[in-house]
Amino acid sequence: MANNRKIIMVGFMQAQNCSNYPASWRHHQSAGDFLTPDYYQRIARALEDGKFHLGFFDDRLALPDIYGADHKEAVKNGIRVVKMDPVPILATMAMATKNLGLAATISTTYYNAFHIARTMMTLDHMTGGRAGWNVVTSLNDSEAFNMGAAGTIEHDRRYDRADELMTNIIDMWGAWDPDAILFDKENGVFADPEKVRSYDFQGEWFQTKGTFTVPPSPQGHPVIVQAGQSGRGRQFACEWGEVIFTIQNNVERGVQVRKEMREEAAKQGRNPDTIAICPAVYVTTGETQSIAEDKYAYVNSLAKPIDGLTLLSEVLNFDFATKGYDEPFTDEELGSINGLRGILDKVVRLSGKSNPTLKDFVDHSGRGTVHEAPHIVGDPKQVADELEKWFTEGAADGFVLFASHTPGAYEEFSRYVVPELQRRGIYHDDYAGPTLRGNLGFSSYRQK
Repeated sequence: MANNRKIIMVGFMQAQNCSNYPASWRHHQSAGDFLTPDYYQRIARALEDGKFHLGFFDDRLALPDIYGADHKEAVKNGIRVVKMDPVPILATMAMATKNLGLAATISTTYYNAFHIARTMMTLDHMTGGRAGWNVVTSLNDSEAFNMGAAGTIEHDRRYDRADELMTNIIDMWGAWDPDAILFDKENGVFADPEKVRSYDFQGEWFQTKGTFTVPPSPQGHPVIVQAGQSGRGRQFACEWGEVIFTIQNNVERGVQVRKEMREEAAKQGRNPDTIAICPAVYVTTGETQSIAEDKYAYVNSLAKPIDGLTLLSEVLNFDFATKGYDEPFTDEELGSINGLRGILDKVVRLSGKSNPTLKDFVDHSGRGTVHEAPHIVGDPKQVADELEKWFTEGAADGFVLFASHTPGAYEEFSRYVVPELQRRGIYHDDYAGPTLRGNLGFSSYRQK
């Protein structure tokens, strides 16, 4: 990455009926045409108007039906129940933009290496080198059942599988040299066969043998996005991720986590400057602080208790309907939680309890509310002050913007906050080039 650091800005998106904030669909300004290409193209244009580097789709392979072992409450309350395939949606968004990076989530748990490698490299070509892949492991039994499995894989073993798959995919993406295609019509030579290599991968989880079918894209290969934050997940993120998405409560914690992740990347043999740590934030802004505070009060009022309970059950793969509100989790129950361990670690750390209660999970996770990540409320200068503090004090290389409503949250950030950040010289004035990797300041290929 360039020494002249600029904030990297990422829009966090969902191919569903709401943003990651499940109450967002209840917002009077949220658009209701989320099943149409126009909806996603409006979001794409809003992000590109604000010179966002990247918009990426989070995804899960099931709706949240673990709470009470039923889907009815989730469906009734619209809690992330519509989940479409993000890849074709990204293609429609690419048609409405020229520079915005676009990333899709594809699970390493249920898809094989060739499928992912070909899908993502094809998307990278069709976007002119603007694609990214958000690498995830699937974390709950509902996803397993939808995908024909008996249950989810144990937490650390999911990452063992993902490590193996990543090695396989990077080999595939590197099979063709950038100058392999000659297209020499006169001599009838399409490509130099000495510059195209086959692979023979024999691992525990994957056994693949052949020759990859898609040459390198204009940026080499898609940018790798990752969000592992705890234990084995963090190790994986620092081994493979280029843009790493985190959630931290404050600047001090952000500084600590960024330092630890850069150190872990160095242990993995990587240059720490080849990764960008981007904590999540909500932003509510307006022409004045008073206007912003009124907007925030309204947004905050939209959440329901069922939102958080439903999403905690989903992400931790544990039915929270089985626990009393003030009942501590037993050691056995905590040990059985096989979902996103980062949330469990956060609740234990913030509550100060080795056996937190259901109330502790609700209060300290912020799940299903606009408090899950830091929420910056104020006029453009106040918002920029806080973002600049995180950036200059070493808590962030950039930010992932959570949307309180769509597309309004993206539009307001682009209209009010971006010009103030540009005025301070900490946000780019325009895109550096046509590829996502180039705009991020990364090399053409992921390098150690």
